[in-house]
Amino acid sequence: MSVIYHERYLDHVQSWGHPESPERLKAIIAKLGEASFEAGIITPKPATPSELELVHTSEYIDMMKNFGEGYMDPDTYHHDDTYEIACLAAGGGLLAGTLAFDEHRPTFVIPRPPGHHATAMSSGGFCYFNNIAVAAEALLSRKKLPAKRVAIIDLDVHHGNGTHDIFFHRKDVLYISTHQWGIYPGTGHRELVGVKKGEGYTVNIPFNSGAGDRSFELAYQQVIEPIILQYKPSIILVSIGTDAHYRDPLADLALSSNGYLDLARNILKLSSRVCRSNTAFFLEGGYDVDVLAEIVTGIVATFDSHDYELEFTKKVDSDCVGEDALNYVIEVQKEYWEL
Repeated sequence: MSVIYHERYLDHVQSWGHPESPERLKAIIAKLGEASFEAGIITPKPATPSELELVHTSEYIDMMKNFGEGYMDPDTYHHDDTYEIACLAAGGGLLAGTLAFDEHRPTFVIPRPPGHHATAMSSGGFCYFNNIAVAAEALLSRKKLPAKRVAIIDLDVHHGNGTHDIFFHRKDVLYISTHQWGIYPGTGHRELVGVKKGEGYTVNIPFNSGAGDRSFELAYQQVIEPIILQYKPSIILVSIGTDAHYRDPLADLALSSNGYLDLARNILKLSSRVCRSNTAFFLEGGYDVDVLAEIVTGIVATFDSHDYELEFTKKVDSDCVGEDALNYVIEVQKEYWEL
């Protein structure tokens, strides 16, 4: 498995005490080094304005480039070097998608800033450019051997409203999101399924607080896997935030580290069945740095067929707290998929 990372990702600082801090990636790189996985790290190039324009408006890109110092929204601060580093984050996503698609092996990009809250024309939720959306559109629009269909699975605790909105009207991108209902950004209702040609190609799975391993296991078995098998994507891209973990300070879902690795293993097995193991993971949130480092390293180890001992493995949700929510989702999605 290739890990994509640039040292400039550490230079991005929101504000003092902000949870989306350089310490997140420092912890990951240190843990990868302890596990002797640092040799597989690849350095990306920045995305160009024309590549960003695949999903973002030129007006927004120009605004990002010239914004200077200040808050773009209450949670998202812009420094003089933010544009440059955000271009490197998007470039990491482009490289991850290309390597996974062309070489048929999983990749993991660990960018800062993250991306899934960025819409075509706005920042938000610590995000500036939508790294995974840019990568997906680049694969679809390639002149030589383009992807026919892209599936995006969003496992962050927060709904990826930016990715959701960018592809809401499209059928060549399937967007599936598991998230906690009622927290930032307040979007992702289960009955939002896409519009026009995209109707049926958006799958929102909102859980109430306390949903953990068993709820996510059933979500995978009853919704995610059967829909992906029917959709038959050319590649699976995964927005993974570790903030659905029971230790994360910003939310109230209850996945364990084992739960995350089980999801990763299942997605890899699924991609081997439907798209020649074309899989790329994109880091989004996750604000307990020990948990974050453990899960990322555990996924890298798993995909390289290595054993890795996990520490944060408490099972909180053995009774399937999210069963009712999941049943509602299934009723909505039965109109479009065999579930």
